[in-house]
Amino acid sequence: MKSVIAFFKRLEQIPQGLIIVISAFLPLFAIVSMFPALPSIIDHFKDHPNARELVPLIVSAPGLTIALTASFAGVLVDKYGRVRLLLWATCLYGVFGVAPFFLTDIYAMFASRLLLGFAEAIIITAVNTLIADYWEDEGRRDWLFLQGLAGPFLGAIVIRTAGPATEIQWNGVFLIYSVAFVIFLLMLKYLKEPARQVKAGVASAVEAVNKVPFPTATMAAIGAVTLLSSALYYVFIISGGLVFRELGINEPSRISELSAIPSLFVMVGAFLFRLLGGKSNAIQIGSFLVVLCGGLLIMGTANSVEMLVLGLVIQQTGAGMSVPSLIAWTQTKVPAQHRGRGMGVWASCFFFGQFSSPWLVARIESITGSVHGAFAVAGGIGLAAGCIGLLLHFKSDSGSKTASAGQH
Repeated sequence: MKSVIAFFKRLEQIPQGLIIVISAFLPLFAIVSMFPALPSIIDHFKDHPNARELVPLIVSAPGLTIALTASFAGVLVDKYGRVRLLLWATCLYGVFGVAPFFLTDIYAMFASRLLLGFAEAIIITAVNTLIADYWEDEGRRDWLFLQGLAGPFLGAIVIRTAGPATEIQWNGVFLIYSVAFVIFLLMLKYLKEPARQVKAGVASAVEAVNKVPFPTATMAAIGAVTLLSSALYYVFIISGGLVFRELGINEPSRISELSAIPSLFVMVGAFLFRLLGGKSNAIQIGSFLVVLCGGLLIMGTANSVEMLVLGLVIQQTGAGMSVPSLIAWTQTKVPAQHRGRGMGVWASCFFFGQFSSPWLVARIESITGSVHGAFAVAGGIGLAAGCIGLLLHFKSDSGSKTASAGQH
């Protein structure tokens, strides 16, 4: 209990931190909210010849825009300021997020979701850059940990709301996006540009960026791992409703009900991330891949709802470890002068993985004959990658210790 009290006592800039935690959920909100609604939207467009492939792409369309524009958004955030762009992006998020409620054409909905993605690109880049700007190392880990704790609560609320909203009207889920306007007002009141940026000014900031080289090789490695991790991370978030349907669970409200409790296990993942905070990036990333994809593999081989939910519990635990581990890795490897650009590259890779995930699931499904089969294959690939990464790390670490001992 004393350690918990001490943890909360050392937190600084609490209003700003809480707003950033909630704002960081907005890009994930755009996907999580759609999970219970996906089967119903497919049913609504059942007469469209390509509905099975197009509707999941509508869900993940923001990821494509983020992938294409996040690096550019990072440059803008470094040059023009974090908070100013974050305010504009949050307002636009609300506008484009609600738009599909008033649209009935599948291609118009797709276009609005692409525009939503540009707002998300700025939000995720600015928010993660602000975390690095507002707090030092321990503070960053604390707020990333709290972000991981808040995620499941916010996710559970969204999932529980999205199911009934979809049953009332097939596109009712899009009205939930209006919450962005409330967040915009809170940002307007509490968020200020970081002191270091205000003092530096635009000219000196540009000069600093030019003096420090961008870590291209490091970001290439981070980007590759992030791309794979993201594609696996979104397998359930986007296509989970379809795997429930294969076991006879068709009602959105029932899918929401079965998913709400397991989604809280993201908190367990957040605690595991905090416990592994002193370990290497390789251990953190290998660990979340093993847990995340072990859950996917169980879901892919489940022949009962109970087994499916068990796999979901494990998968959600890994999900709670994944995003903070990837963000912390990026933040520690990119110099302050390039944080916006670095987080922009990270966001591009992460959300390209989001966009590609349903396409990959559909391709694997066409080979295996079921969504279950696609989950099993994806889980097996990620589990193997995580195990190989951990084995290589421990082998390298053991070799380094042996060499060090030999020198003595």
